[in-house]
Amino acid sequence: MNLKWVSCSIAIICCCCASAARPGVYIAYGTASYYSDVFHGRETASGETYDKWAFTCAHRHLPFGTKLVVTNLVNKKSVFVRVNDRGPFVKGRIIDLSYAAAKKIDMIAAGVVKVKVEEVR
Repeated sequence: MNLKWVSCSIAIICCCCASAARPGVYIAYGTASYYSDVFHGRETASGETYDKWAFTCAHRHLPFGTKLVVTNLVNKKSVFVRVNDRGPFVKGRIIDLSYAAAKKIDMIAAGVVKVKVEEVR
C-alpha cells in the first residue's frame, strides 16, 4: 500500500471528523429529576419566578438562558427547555426540569429518569 495515499486518507478523515464535532456545544448523559409543586411561584437563581408550566430547568453551571433539548432515554421523547435556575443539588443528577417539561417527556410517574442533555445553538 502506498504510504503517501494512507497519510492523505488519514488527514482527510481527521479533517472531516473535526468539522463534524461542534466545539463548545454541551452534551451530557445522566439522571434528571423535576421540581415539586412547592417551588411554584418562588424566585429562581436567575431572579425569575419559577412557573411549573413553563419549559425551564436548573443546571449547575450552564449560563442562564442556555437552551437545551432533553431526551428521556427510556422512551426517546424530547423537550426543549431554558436554563433559569441552579441545581440539582442531589448527587448523581445532572438536570432538574420544570413540571411541564417533565410531563412532556413522560417522567412524572418515575420521578427520575436517564436523559441526554444537548445544548441548542
